[in-house]
Amino acid sequence: MTAPALAAAYDAITATVLGLTDDDLVRGTRCRGWVVADVLHHLLDDARRALVTFASTVPGPSDVDHVSYWSAYPGSSDPVASRHNAWLTRRAASAFDRPSAIVAVWAETAPAAARAAADADAASFVATQGHVLSVPDFVATLVTEAVVHHLDLSVSLPAAAAPPAVALDVAVSTMDGLLSDEVVRPMSWSPTEYLLKASGREPLTPRDRVALGEAAGWFPLLS
Repeated sequence: MTAPALAAAYDAITATVLGLTDDDLVRGTRCRGWVVADVLHHLLDDARRALVTFASTVPGPSDVDHVSYWSAYPGSSDPVASRHNAWLTRRAASAFDRPSAIVAVWAETAPAAARAAADADAASFVATQGHVLSVPDFVATLVTEAVVHHLDLSVSLPAAAAPPAVALDVAVSTMDGLLSDEVVRPMSWSPTEYLLKASGREPLTPRDRVALGEAAGWFPLLS
């Protein structure tokens, strides 16, 4: 069910950004140093990468799944690499004549990526970011990325569409996998609150730390 989740996730992002003005697109986000247009460009890079990846199957088996991919992601634990990648995204986004031009490219690219996901053979494997994943696992990584960044770019947009439940479920499953089967997340957390805290967008409260115990030290689970 990951392909429908990706289509829903991308549709919700499109619904959020499609009517925005250029002024709206330079509002702040939860990503340090990035405005809305920067986050959208980062997601656009994901959609473009997906189109290449779905068309380039490789022999299995996979070496990571939709959970372990995040632990093995290049530069995930390297702050210098993370800052460099963030700066490259800002420079790439600024190459457009105006922020709304990024929206136009996103609006035609995202549905194509979602269709490619729906058409891909679920039993096949693909290579991306230096790893091999099954097609469903690869799609799940795209969904998780889309949901978290949807929450990032919509923080200053009061009329933004919310991530759909089917996509939230995939992202939550990813975080649960990173948290491990031995730890139960606080039941008081909504899916959105869980994702924001698990991705380091919101800090843990003292009450959260008591509920999580030793596992509080594992947060953020990804960034």
